[in-house]
Amino acid sequence: MLADVPYEYDAGPEGVRRLCVYNGGFLTQPRLRRILALSGYKTTLGVPKDGDYVGVWGQSPTAHRGEAIATKYEAPILRIEDAFWRSLHPGRAEKSPPLGLMIDRKAVHFDPTTPSELETLLATHPLDDTALLNRARGLIARMQEAHLTKYSAIDIDIPAPHAGYVLVVDQTYGDAAVRASGADRNRFLEMLFVAQEENPGARIVIKTHPETMNGLRNGYFDGVSPSDVISFCDVPISPWRLFEGAIGIYTVSSQIGFEAIFAGHKPRVFGQPFYAGWGLTTDEFPVQRRQRTLTRAQLFAAAMLLYPKWYNAYEDRLATAEEAAEALIAQTRAWREDSNGWVASGMRLWKRGPLQKFYGQHKRMVFHEDPIKARQVDRPWMVWAGKAEIGQHDAVRVEDGFIRSRGLGAKLVPPLSLVTDDVGIYYDASRPSKLEEMIAQRVELRHDQISRANALIDTLTSKGISKYNLGGTSIDLPAGERILVVGQVEDDASIRCAAGDIDTNRALLENARAAHPNAILIYKPHPDVTAGLRTGACNADDLADFILPDADISILLNEVSELWTMTSLTGFEAILRGVHVVTTGAPFYAGWGLTQDLGDVPPRRRAKVSLAGLVHATLIDYPRYFDPNTGMPCPVEIAVERLSSGDIPKPNRLNRLVSKLQGALASHAHIWR
Repeated sequence: MLADVPYEYDAGPEGVRRLCVYNGGFLTQPRLRRILALSGYKTTLGVPKDGDYVGVWGQSPTAHRGEAIATKYEAPILRIEDAFWRSLHPGRAEKSPPLGLMIDRKAVHFDPTTPSELETLLATHPLDDTALLNRARGLIARMQEAHLTKYSAIDIDIPAPHAGYVLVVDQTYGDAAVRASGADRNRFLEMLFVAQEENPGARIVIKTHPETMNGLRNGYFDGVSPSDVISFCDVPISPWRLFEGAIGIYTVSSQIGFEAIFAGHKPRVFGQPFYAGWGLTTDEFPVQRRQRTLTRAQLFAAAMLLYPKWYNAYEDRLATAEEAAEALIAQTRAWREDSNGWVASGMRLWKRGPLQKFYGQHKRMVFHEDPIKARQVDRPWMVWAGKAEIGQHDAVRVEDGFIRSRGLGAKLVPPLSLVTDDVGIYYDASRPSKLEEMIAQRVELRHDQISRANALIDTLTSKGISKYNLGGTSIDLPAGERILVVGQVEDDASIRCAAGDIDTNRALLENARAAHPNAILIYKPHPDVTAGLRTGACNADDLADFILPDADISILLNEVSELWTMTSLTGFEAILRGVHVVTTGAPFYAGWGLTQDLGDVPPRRRAKVSLAGLVHATLIDYPRYFDPNTGMPCPVEIAVERLSSGDIPKPNRLNRLVSKLQGALASHAHIWR
């Protein structure tokens, strides 16, 4: 979905093979069995027969059972381990299912005594395909900017120690990768001594393992006392923060050594991990058969793109490394933003369930309408952006995302996307917003970012995806210059905050007609206004040649050459389809060189941004997405697929009844969404 994959490493023979297992984890972990099944192996108990494999988890304490059976029945062994991006938390901590597996018919990847299929890839695969290496470079950059690591529930706001330290990496006591390298506690103490000897006067920072921090296992440096020179880093800090200030990295066989390579370091290695021996590390104990010199991109391509079997939990299939990364990024972002919990104000009752699913998975949200009580709760505070006066300047604002749902919010259809903004809110041009900052940061894009944004544009336009995806009718329009004018809800916050002098649908129509006296003028009222749920109805008979309340907007945008809007999101959707857009207000997409702006656009928007840059910031960086089918945070591509296929829960009868009541009351009181 995120990239075409020209290479996939074959982890098993064609067809389904029986995989006989003797470790309870294979039977109790559905994700593990599913990835194996999709990779061609049916997990089962029993004695192996001809053509069967014996499944063994790495070199775990139970591995000897399978090894003994394999020897007795002369069956081949399949070694299985977690992939290098595993989950938010260690499996022992929260029983988190793995994002992918490494399935090896030769040996486990961390055991240097026998070449694994990963080592064979690194030693013999050409690793010279331009497309493959470009994918690797893009994912390396993506991994760094998203602070992905094996267990990604880390706080990226925790600062690293003052720069200039040597980073020495601890591991869990008795770890199989340590034992496979022939290392023990003495080896770790030797590494600490050498780090001090080779860096006289430098501070030594010992990075503890996440499972040690959680109290699940001991480390090799347990018993080492802190001193003026030696300190311990035992907080969930991002390794990428630590790499920035380190002058050297020392490890036995930790994955942190692997990641440090992509941060520009050449780790000093005291074990024999898979990433040692390829010219990218300084090896205390070289593996003599590893003589090839690789680039960072080649190492990453083999270890992350070709070797693992990644899983797409949203669609129950094997995934590309890019899909796996974006799934982990979506889940990681939710954890980082929500793990401290939220207190929320200004949330209508019907919104609270969807908000709880979005922001309350790691700690349930608390709702207080009284801002004084909300401030007394020791949590971040969020306020619905339409009620921003409650929070003034010290609350995070929440709003619907730009790819929202299949149905109107005013009809109580829950959203698939929401945005949070701790600077302002995207539709308020009177002050900066986080979206503005993100757009300005996307003036330059990497190749992978351009490709992803362009693929998203193609999907949205080819499948006719819009904010509400209401569908509608098509109509035969006469030939000529066709100008589309899109109506809005006239008391909408975006009109109040960014419309400027032209703030009614009638005024917009008058200006469009004055600019195009002989054009075919088409007016499409806002769906909420047509449904009688919001204000903004006007008589357009004397100005518009066609009034099309029921037209499918995605079809209509393909039939016009120009669109006029005050601040409507439809203007953004029109830009995606190559329509010339005229704005009379200052919507978030105005001022970047992609629209004709008649309104008072803030002077802070002066950067020239490409369409791909605007799309990346607006649809990839800014919103969060929620998959109602799996109940998990998801990347934008999954939300788009759900809306395109219609594979989402339908509003129930209570929703419809409450929305009708809301419409009946709309003429008597202001209804905010």
